Amino acid sequence: MLGAGPGIGLAVARRFAAAGMPITVLARAGKTVDAALEALPHALGLRADVTDEPGLRRALDTAVDRFGVPDVVVYNVGLIRRDTPGELSAAQLADTYRVNVGGAMTAAVHVAPGMAERGRGTILLTGGMPKPDPRVTSLSLGKAGVRALTRLLAEEYGPSGIHVATVTVGGPVEPGTRWDPDAVAEEYWRLHSQPPDQWEVEVEL
Repeated sequence: MLGAGPGIGLAVARRFAAAGMPITVLARAGKTVDAALEALPHALGLRADVTDEPGLRRALDTAVDRFGVPDVVVYNVGLIRRDTPGELSAAQLADTYRVNVGGAMTAAVHVAPGMAERGRGTILLTGGMPKPDPRVTSLSLGKAGVRALTRLLAEEYGPSGIHVATVTVGGPVEPGTRWDPDAVAEEYWRLHSQPPDQWEVEVEL
């Protein structure tokens, strides 16, 4: 689980742990990792910055060394900020894209060969912004990139037995709402459990 905050990340980790799966949580902030481990005491907690490609690859290798090639990798990392078209410099916009899309690419292509060799695996990416919004331009661009990346990865790795999909969350994640984190987590589990002839590439909530 890349991105283990108190919303979707932790809910998804709990859902997969409840099914008896070993869990690794990766986050940039130590306090986020510590909070996740309080809820998931048997999980492996690792610090990793998704924009640090060598560091992210090392963290993923540590998880593989501990638990073997993962059955599921969930990328639930995003840089959420309010910005309008032209407000960010090109460099700033590129920095947001490195978080929203670049880290997802790094994680996916790092674990996919092992999954392909085994003949099965699931890679799930958290999406959002089903409709672009100029008030959150960088996030709109990033989540559009996540959807495109999901389809590219599905085309590339699907024939090797890897299910790649994105869950596009259409609003703020809050308990008791349409986007209750536990309900969202159930969609991740449902996607992971789908037989190959029923694979979906994108689910919009």
